[in-house]
Amino acid sequence: MESSFPTVILGGGFTGLFTALHLSKANYPLRIILIDSHERFVFKPLLYEFLSSEMNIDLVCPRYEELLPDRSGVVFIQDTVQAIDLHNQQVQLISGLRYTYQNLVLALGSTTGYLGIAGAKDNCLPFRSGEDAIALGRHLRDCLQRATQVASTAQQTLLTVAILGAGPSGVELAATLADLLPKWYARLEGNISQLRIVLINRGTEILKGDINNSLRQTAETSLQQRTVAVELLTEAEITAVEPQQVKFKRGDRTESLQAATIVWTAGTQTHPLIQSLPISHRDKQGKLQVTPTLQLPNFPEVFAGGDCATADSLPPTAQVAYQQGEAIARNLQALVTGDRPVAARVNIRGTLLKLGLGESAANLFDIVQIKGKVGHSIRQATYMQLLPTPVRNLKATSNWLTNEIFQRRRLQRFGGIVASAALIGGGLWTWRVTQPQQFKRVWHSTGIPSLLERQE
Repeated sequence: MESSFPTVILGGGFTGLFTALHLSKANYPLRIILIDSHERFVFKPLLYEFLSSEMNIDLVCPRYEELLPDRSGVVFIQDTVQAIDLHNQQVQLISGLRYTYQNLVLALGSTTGYLGIAGAKDNCLPFRSGEDAIALGRHLRDCLQRATQVASTAQQTLLTVAILGAGPSGVELAATLADLLPKWYARLEGNISQLRIVLINRGTEILKGDINNSLRQTAETSLQQRTVAVELLTEAEITAVEPQQVKFKRGDRTESLQAATIVWTAGTQTHPLIQSLPISHRDKQGKLQVTPTLQLPNFPEVFAGGDCATADSLPPTAQVAYQQGEAIARNLQALVTGDRPVAARVNIRGTLLKLGLGESAANLFDIVQIKGKVGHSIRQATYMQLLPTPVRNLKATSNWLTNEIFQRRRLQRFGGIVASAALIGGGLWTWRVTQPQQFKRVWHSTGIPSLLERQE
């Protein structure tokens, strides 16, 4: 089937980018156009490593032009989508460009949602992009610098960080900052005991209702074991956010917290463009309800995935989004060859949670939990294997890590001990290949002789 019209992909997150990459590798016959308003892809699970300088921007946020060179067959356009006309199969961009498509992929993701809380948007720092991480790092360093030069009455506000929302983003950021800020402040000869990291949660439990819920006890324990213990403020309903102040209710009492740094990780909302589409099939958050093949019910030429869509109650995680991208690419290829699209199959291979500098927890199908530095090596290796850049395209040598070891039947067959050993070995090997300097620094610091080092 030939067409002069392209396949247009809106959004270069996990779903959109992996759709484009898989189409490129499959010699897809239609032109492929990927549109995103940003210059760089953002591997969100590793933003904490970017903030802490454990990984650099080119690893965590590579440029689309590097990911999609001319030979890929994918045209990248940095622009903002203004309107989507499903009936006429057209996309209008703010620049004035207009594209008529053969097929469309909606992968615009979500936007920050402030839950109607007064002042939250104006007075909170978001943490969703590389730009956000850079801005937060600069702000925190400025606060620490100023804290060394002001009177003690103003010092405590400068040294207090409030993180609003105790989902996975809030927990991972709190744990990271609780190890990172003491390092930064100690270099300024500051008293690190004056630092405060406060994690504010409306409910009674952190990670409630999240795929990482089974790691809650591990996370709570780890937050207390950081260089600066994280203060957990539960049952606190935020009522307003003012400059350097968070107001909240606990029971019948109204309280406030003074903090020069207030970070919002409490919620997201459906992208406005997705909300504006004339489609009635939605969930209560406004996400598009799609068929098992990830197509829109009344517009089979349109696919949707990631945070734009709801399918089988899957969690909004990177591992779901990139697998949906692969499934969409496969079904797009089926359409042009005259085959029937097939239902997307998404495997939840476990959960990974960063719990400080060099420490993480890996929960594999609620069967095996691996914590600490070894858990961190597994997390790093797993994410590095997924990063869509040539240096980490280890298909031939590390696919077994996800396709063999990360299988429930393998864990059950060999048992927790053997599975853990395999995961550790595979994780360390992949980590050593992809990040040799970090591997040497962290792994050697454990004092365990590494059998993976090349003998002279």
